[in-house]
Amino acid sequence: MPTIGQGVLEIRIRDTSGAYRVIYVAKFSNAIYVLHCFQKKAQKTSRLDLDLAESRYRELLKESGK
Repeated sequence: MPTIGQGVLEIRIRDTSGAYRVIYVAKFSNAIYVLHCFQKKAQKTSRLDLDLAESRYRELLKESGK
């Protein structure tokens, strides 16, 4: 998901109760960081969900010194 940041990926899950997304980054050697997970209620991912994942990604970069 380059709209959030370099190396950010998503997992899409569908089951009988709906569609879900997990936004994560795995480019750091020590861990996989889940930035945000949520149930999709509409076709388009809301700006609020994308902004939250992006702000968490920026905070992670700041903490890691990258």
